[in-house]
Amino acid sequence: MPPPSAPIILGPDDDVVAALGRTPRRVLVAGTSGSGKTTLAARIARAWGATHTELDSLHWGPGWTPSPSFADDVRALAAGEAWVVEWQYRPVRQLLLERAEVLVWLDLPVRVVMLQLVVRTVHRRLRRVRLWNDNVEPPLWTVLTEDDHVVRWAWRTRHKLRDLDSRLAEVAPHLAVVRLRSRREADRWIDRIGRTAPAL
Repeated sequence: MPPPSAPIILGPDDDVVAALGRTPRRVLVAGTSGSGKTTLAARIARAWGATHTELDSLHWGPGWTPSPSFADDVRALAAGEAWVVEWQYRPVRQLLLERAEVLVWLDLPVRVVMLQLVVRTVHRRLRRVRLWNDNVEPPLWTVLTEDDHVVRWAWRTRHKLRDLDSRLAEVAPHLAVVRLRSRREADRWIDRIGRTAPAL
């Protein structure tokens, strides 16, 4: 067992309920842009009967304008007793860390993440998929002109979670961290919690 000051680091075949001695009630999912953290968060919520809230839905208002109430909305969310949410948006990360019991780290190879993101972006744009507050992806050609286009942003920040476990040891040593390095590992872990964990 790690010392009390260090997070518990688990893998896809570890039993998080046994490691904690209880079913976790507040779960964060971390990953770079395009890694699939929202999909995984929704799957975890279904497996444990929890509520999943997309942080993007709280952050983005109409016309891709950030919501002025975002921090307050996240603070209210974090105060809840049971939730699953993506760990993103630096200004509110600590609010969520302080209340979370488990952080699931979707640590996929860069090539996998970028392929997933490009496919998702093209699909959303061609199908005019309605996202949060009726927003849609911008024209595909804007990847060439907009520095903050999601694909360019993902490439620029592709290493931002490097050494996440070490950083969490300093700022959130109470967390159990589940590190998943592939979609196959994520599937295996979801299958395990779906079979062994009681509902929240």
